[in-house]
Parts: sequence; C-alpha cells; structure tokens
Amino acid sequence: MILINGNFLCRNLTGIERFAWETCRQLDLIVSKEDNIALYAPANAKSVPEYKNIKIIVSKKSIKSFPFWDMGTFSLACKKLKATGLNFSNTAPLGKNCGISFIHDIYAKDFPQDFKTFKDKLIRLYCRLSYWNIAKNAKKIITVSQFSKERILKAYKVSPQIIEIIPNGWDHFKSIEPDNSIFEKFPKLEKGGFYFTLGSLSKRKNLKWIASYAKKNPEEKFAVSGKAISGLVPKELEDLQSLPNVTLLGYVTDGHVKSLMENCKAFVFPSYYEGFGIPPLEALSCKAKIIISKSASLPEIYGNSAHYIEWNNTDCNLNELLKEKTESPEPILEKYTYKNSAEILKKIIKN
Repeated sequence: MILINGNFLCRNLTGIERFAWETCRQLDLIVSKEDNIALYAPANAKSVPEYKNIKIIVSKKSIKSFPFWDMGTFSLACKKLKATGLNFSNTAPLGKNCGISFIHDIYAKDFPQDFKTFKDKLIRLYCRLSYWNIAKNAKKIITVSQFSKERILKAYKVSPQIIEIIPNGWDHFKSIEPDNSIFEKFPKLEKGGFYFTLGSLSKRKNLKWIASYAKKNPEEKFAVSGKAISGLVPKELEDLQSLPNVTLLGYVTDGHVKSLMENCKAFVFPSYYEGFGIPPLEALSCKAKIIISKSASLPEIYGNSAHYIEWNNTDCNLNELLKEKTESPEPILEKYTYKNSAEILKKIIKN
C-alpha cells in the first residue's frame, strides 16, 4: 500500500499544499483501486477530498503538532498498515519509515540568515532536520526542478538516481472565475496601468526590489498582495506602506488574483529563491507578461517566455524591458500541468 500523508489538509494553501491537493486529485483519475493507494487524513482536516480510486482513511487523531503527526501518528499508521508513506510537505517520519518524500527546496539551509526570531530559528532547525532525514532515509526523493535537485545533491551527497523531478502546474487556474470586485475595492488601480506581484510577504519574495523600484519610479503603480508569515516579514514592508504609488492588497482570493493578472501591465516576481515558482505560470495562463528574477529555478522553468531582472539591482526600466520580444508561453503551459505531474508520480509509485 501507498499511504499519502494528509498533513497538507491542515495547512494554509501555499504552493506546496496546492501541489499536493492538485497532484492527488489528478492521480485519482489515472490509478485504479487495485493500485492500493490511500490518503491518511487527520481528524481535524479543514476539508477532506472525495476520490474514486484513492481510499480515504480518516485518523482518530488530530494534528496538534506537525512534527508529532509526521514522526508519531503517521509513522505508526504506515507500520500498522505495512504501507510506504508518500509525503508531500518537506517533512516525513524519521528513519527508514521515510518512504517516498518531497523536498521542494532547501531554503532553510541555503538562506539561514532569513530566519531571525527565536520561533523562526526553531522552524529553520526543524526544516533542516527534515531535509537531512529525507535525504538520508527516503526510498525515493522527489523535488520540483533541476535547480532543487542540484542543491540537494550538493548539500547532502546523495545518489542522483534516488532523486526524481516532478514539476508544479497551473491547470487548477482553469476552474477559477476572475473576480473584478477587486477594482471596486481598490479604485486607484486602473486596468492595464499597474504592475502586480503576488506571494507571501516572506523575505525570499524580495519586496525590497519592489520598494526600491517604486521609490525610484513614482509614476509607476504597483499592486502587492500577500499575507505576512510569522517573523519572515521584510523591513521593506514599512517602505511599501509609505509609498503612494504602491497599493497593498493584503489577502486576496484566487478570483481576485486571476482578475489582477488578466488586467495588469505585467506580473512582477523578483524572488531570489524558488524551488519552482508557481505564480508566474498562473500569470502566463492569463496571457499576462511576466517579469521575473534571473535566479534559482526561474530561468530553468520559464526560459524565453519571460522578461528578466536581477534580483538585487533596480537600475532598469520595466517599460523598456516589456518592449523586448519573448517566445510564446504555450509550450511551457503544455509541459507544466498537474496532470503531467500525476503521470510521473504514478510511474514512480509503480516502480
């Protein structure tokens, strides 16, 4: 049996959780009940998916602590059911019960300086323990890009044969209806007259770049969405709040995001560290132009379909940059889908 760790059902819906939800949904469509795949859901899951071919097992226990769930409850369930665990969320049971596990990126190892508060240092330590545990004990490591694969290989000296790449997708965006009410809520935003950036307000998303460019170019308007995560809020947030040409949107729905992407001058993504980076893919699906940093996995994923900036240099002109020709995004949109991701995952499980 393959037992999917349902811890993502209790987490906020960021990129990793989206990947887990959508890949499992697509996997359910291409496997059979005879493949013996089940999802182990916590008793306090925010919602439990309905599958036809993947069995749902609801635990009697809730998640009160993610480490205790992974290393205790889920680990015991794997042993009891004689199952191989499938862990999507960068964490897994300790030791040889690690199963098949994802390491989306090793941000906490590569950028430890981004974790400053006591709480965030604890998060960093737990993340690094999880990376090491998966690297040393997993039957198969799965990551989302060649960039992340190379970082894992360099950091943990594992065999290249043990790591597989399953990229992210955008096809969940097809079912989302654009919600133009965001423009009623923020009347300063004129359709086609603003740059839009999306992401949690963590340091790697590099709001410093947006703040610096907006300050240098007061005639340009920016819309910035995202909710702060713990202590990982950059000092530049205060600068953004003080700039008249920047609109801070806070939390926005998927419908709002789609509307903003469809109506922005361009989608800007200056992040300096991404294992994959889903938002520019969503923007391309909305026919938006994308401006992204030439760092980490982003050039690998987006190739010549994007306009590039240096993550630590704002001495550029976005309007001039947008005049440069880019290639059609269609090959990228065809390549990176959750349907394709599920097909790769199915082969890994079969093997």
